[in-house]
Amino acid sequence: MSACIAKFSVRLCGQNNHLLRRAYGWQWNRGNILSRSLGVQSQEKCCTVQEVRLKLLKHMGLEHQGYQRFKYSRDHLLELLPKSKKELPPRTMQDSFDSAIIPLGKDLALQERYVSFLGHVRTGRLMEDLDIFAVWLTHKHLKLPKELAADQPTPYVIVTVLVDQIDFTDLTPTADQDIRLSGHVSWVGSSSLETIVWMDQHSPSTDTWNRMTTATFLMAARDSNNEGPALVNPLVAETDEEKAILEQGEKKKQRRLKLQSTSLYRTLPSVSEQRAIHDIFLKTLETPGGGRSGIPTFKSSSEIPNSVTMSSATMSSIVFCHPEDRNMHNKVFGGFLMRQALELGWTAGYMYSKYRPKLCHISNIGFHAPVDVGSLLGLSAYVCYTEQNYMQISVYAEVFDPRSGTNVTTNDFHYTFSIPEELPAIIPKSYQECMMYLDGRRRFQHVMGLKKD
Repeated sequence: MSACIAKFSVRLCGQNNHLLRRAYGWQWNRGNILSRSLGVQSQEKCCTVQEVRLKLLKHMGLEHQGYQRFKYSRDHLLELLPKSKKELPPRTMQDSFDSAIIPLGKDLALQERYVSFLGHVRTGRLMEDLDIFAVWLTHKHLKLPKELAADQPTPYVIVTVLVDQIDFTDLTPTADQDIRLSGHVSWVGSSSLETIVWMDQHSPSTDTWNRMTTATFLMAARDSNNEGPALVNPLVAETDEEKAILEQGEKKKQRRLKLQSTSLYRTLPSVSEQRAIHDIFLKTLETPGGGRSGIPTFKSSSEIPNSVTMSSATMSSIVFCHPEDRNMHNKVFGGFLMRQALELGWTAGYMYSKYRPKLCHISNIGFHAPVDVGSLLGLSAYVCYTEQNYMQISVYAEVFDPRSGTNVTTNDFHYTFSIPEELPAIIPKSYQECMMYLDGRRRFQHVMGLKKD
């Protein structure tokens, strides 16, 4: 999970209030998703992601505090929170726009943390930076009616609710060149905020920044003790492009509500989905129609051509959560969970396909419950759907209680990977696996633009 601050007057890169408008040209890509290509580069020196972390600690009032087992009281900050939306001044997208650098080109020690065994950048590490930077952008949007004292911590707590979608370009990042994060708050509700973050890597040969990733985060503002929602500043659009961004944010909200209402955890599969499962069932029969007697004879798993059962395409691990993995509220950092899940999902895809898979999309990451420091965190990855050379992999995180034997699902992660050749089909065996198969099929169709919401 992530934390943030309400008001902060120092801008990371010395950007003026109109940099966003000057710096970006706008275009629409397939699927009507607004994308941007950087046209003008700021000449100011950007802060690093590590400096962002330090400033966040300072504004939470935690810069001089180490790990504490017990919850730090913030009751005295509750009176600073607004009682109504009318108290809060409106904010623009330029107000929250910022940039930060991961200085891989100059910091050899940092390269060691980010480099993969292939010499590329570990995507899991980038997930951690995306999460903390999304918190930073949310922080920059928040502004209280009155100025805080210089030593006054923020009364806000910001948590990551979900990662709506992360799209990757064909660029393969290297571990020896700087990476820049930039973005802004793109939609606001009463206590929730959507932020969009881009990652670009510097190309020394052309002295340009090339797009790597576009990510959309949904954040929630909480009160000082993280016990209830907190009101946030409204967002106003100044240009036609910004109005289009707000409209996209509202459409994403409506899509999330629709997905919740049509979830397979709540409703029956559609007729076409039921037919798809029945078609898989027919493939497992030795004789179509059950033969002359009508009594079915089933094939063994190895006898179904070009297929693999879902139960044999899984991988699990257990992580003990240490204090070094915590966020500013003594809960396990959401970026750490994202890194662990992504690397397990990639490994499951590698074992299943026998190829090193390429990450194409992250369709959704849900944060359903906080993970305490000291937890036993179980991660389970499933290859739940394949089509042509693509595979949809879901990873579920659960916290285990060894004394009671119970477990609670805290997160779910959904990835689309590709390899150079066609993949064998996934055969679900149980009803639970069938629902996971259909859920993966839905997510794949959405990210590939094969199905309209």
